[in-house]
Amino acid sequence: MGSFLISLTFTICILISTCPLTSSTTDTSTISSIYDLLHSHGLPIGLLPKGVTNFTIDPSTGHFEVYLDNICDTNFESHVRFNLNVSGTLRFGEIAELSGVAAEDLFLWFPVKGIRVDIPSSGLIYFDVGVVFKQFSLSSFETPRDCIVLGLDSPQLDLFLFNDHGRIVE
Repeated sequence: MGSFLISLTFTICILISTCPLTSSTTDTSTISSIYDLLHSHGLPIGLLPKGVTNFTIDPSTGHFEVYLDNICDTNFESHVRFNLNVSGTLRFGEIAELSGVAAEDLFLWFPVKGIRVDIPSSGLIYFDVGVVFKQFSLSSFETPRDCIVLGLDSPQLDLFLFNDHGRIVE
């Protein structure tokens, strides 16, 4: 009887250690667009503007890159600028290590370093702009928005160049 209990306990321990406790991984083979990928990670699809033509993701790390045809601005509750290349690390309910996105506040542009939503949803989304977290209504990001193309000779483009602790975001 004692050896049976030991064997049963050992078998249960093996089963528990090999089974995932949560199913937070995403099968990227069924993802056809970056918008589907955002949705599958609990994020609103309107975080990125319309017109994303190509993207890559490393499923093992969550690192992704999004490619746009042009640098462009869009307006949520404030102006947001997207570079030609937007990259970051995708996790459920958040994007970390974000680069290529800036938000305007009081006529200054700040790099958006991360984006997160509350799980369960509070109806808010948070942008990490370094010094503070800017919060917006989640409903503002339900659908991808049109993006106004900025030309290379646009005077506003100069505002987008800044240095962020050794990491230059253009």
